[in-house]
Amino acid sequence: MEHTREDLMEARRQIDSTLHKLRETVETLRAKERPERYKSQITLAERRIRAFEIAEDLIRREIGGS
Repeated sequence: MEHTREDLMEARRQIDSTLHKLRETVETLRAKERPERYKSQITLAERRIRAFEIAEDLIRREIGGS
């Protein structure tokens, strides 16, 4: 499937936004009084962060590193 440069740039922008929100979520959960209660949510968010980082890297490579 072919994607335009504009499509890739928009996808990258959306990923950046989602990454920012996920990172804030992890910080918030870790700052709770008993963060161990939120272990599964933290793990899920961290896995999503990693997946989005991979996607962002692949998009960056596809559009030439810009």
